[in-house]
Parts: sequence; C-alpha cells; structure tokens
Amino acid sequence: MRSRNPVFSRRGFSRDNGYAGFNTAPQAGGPAVATQGNPYAQQPTGNPYAQNPYAQNPYAQQDLQHGAPPQAPATTGRMTIDDVVLRTATTLGVLVVTAALSWALLPVDDANISRSYGIGIGAALIGMVLAFVQSFKRKASPALILTYAAFEGVFLGVVSNIVDNRIADGAAMQAVIGTMAVFAGVLIAYRAGWIRVNRRFYGFVMAAALGFILLMTVNLLFAVFGGGDGLGFRSGALGVVFGVIGIILGACFLALDFKQVEDGVAYGAPREEAWLAAFGLTLTLVWIYLEFLRLLSILNSSD
Repeated sequence: MRSRNPVFSRRGFSRDNGYAGFNTAPQAGGPAVATQGNPYAQQPTGNPYAQNPYAQNPYAQQDLQHGAPPQAPATTGRMTIDDVVLRTATTLGVLVVTAALSWALLPVDDANISRSYGIGIGAALIGMVLAFVQSFKRKASPALILTYAAFEGVFLGVVSNIVDNRIADGAAMQAVIGTMAVFAGVLIAYRAGWIRVNRRFYGFVMAAALGFILLMTVNLLFAVFGGGDGLGFRSGALGVVFGVIGIILGACFLALDFKQVEDGVAYGAPREEAWLAAFGLTLTLVWIYLEFLRLLSILNSSD
C-alpha cells in the first residue's frame, strides 16, 4: 500500500517492500529478478536500483522460450514519457489559467483585499481536501486532479497578487523563474546521475520533510493563538534559513517524482498512472513556488 499523504505519496512505495522495490533481492540460484520489485505487474523484473531495468527485458521472456528474437514490450495502454508530459502540462495549464484569472478578477487594494484573501484561503482549503481525496483513492481521477489544480490556481493567484503588489514588487515572476530553475537543475542532475534516489535518500527526505512540516505547524499555531510571528521560523534570519530548507526539500521531492516516472515507464505502468505522476509533480512545483514567494517576501521586508 502506498503512502496516503498527498505530500509524501509516491507511486511505488509500499509498507511491505519499501520504496519502488528497495527491499527486493535477487533470487538464489536464478537470475537477478524478483516479482516484488515491479509495483505494476507480476512479470519477473529486477531491483531497479540494483541493475539497469533496461538490461533485461521482462517482457521478452516468452519470446525467448519460443525461440523467437526478443521483442520490445507493447506500449498499448502503458504509460510513456509523452503521457506524463502531456498530463503534467494540462494540469499546470489549468492551474496557471485560474491563477491568472484570480489575479485579474480579485483585486487586492485596501477596499477589496479582505474579500479576495478570504476567497483565496477558501480555495486553498478546498484544494487541500481534494488533494487528500485523490491521495486516498486507489486510482487516478483526472477530473479530481484538474479540479484541485483549478482551486490551487485561485489561491496562488491571490497570494501572488498580494505579495507582488503590497510586499515585494516583481516577486511572483522571480518565484516562477526560481521554480523553473530548480526544476531544470534537478532534472539535469538526475539525468546525469549526480542524484541517486535510493532507500537511504528516500528515508532522509521523508524524515526531513516530516520534521519541517511539524515545525512549521507548531510555528503557525503559536502565530494564530499567540500573535505575531509565532516562534519566528518564518521571519527574519530564521525565516530565510527555513525558506532555503523548504526549497531544498522541494528539489528532493522532484528527484523522487522523476524516479517515479522513470520506474513507471520502465515497468510498463498503466497509462492512467501518468495522471498520478502529473499530480505529484504539480504538488511539488507548488511547494517550491510558495517557498520562493515566502523567501522573497522575507528578504524584501528586511531591506
């Protein structure tokens, strides 16, 4: 069973087998393959972290048994990189459109900021609920994912407008550029093999993210009930430090997302899994964007 947390959820993680087959091992007396390593099918496959998943084609075994030359696995109904790119672009497109509309239609001047901010917070809460619902579903729901993107876009549009016009001029565009730079940097590093996603990496990221979220939650509670900046983790020098930590955690989640996509394509995951990959990537990019926006707000307020 995969993790149900919408932030931590990564397809391929199971309580029995670890993340994407971390605990699978080669069978004694046989080739280095194990059926538990493939979260999508029961065909014999190897540990994706112990060997190259392309070095042995699990779908070609029947051809070899019949004396036929190995054939590539059928792609009909299977997830491809193009599927992930298309669905991620669609999800982000919905988010960007609704963000632009909320920016244009929900003014943040003194007379309207309270109403606009209230709508933005309401949209954020609805988006959070939808994210949890999708995370608890066994299968991807495109309508649910796109609806989440729409409400999240409304929230981002309002918050970005407030920060850009009332706190730090140009912060929204800078946060977008920063998010794109992190995405490109992590993708290049992952493809070059500079980032190795293994069980230790996964455990470290999960532990760090859990501690980060718990600390930020405590800080928020102190701010709500005690007033001011809470424990000060989101303002001043500490705010800058935790903002950078948040961006680094987002980059680590991107590496997990890329591994999810790579394993899904290599193992012949069902095409609908591409929607889950798009959902995970969208969550991560939103996380990184908000951390950049918060960091820029802190840096501007300290000038």
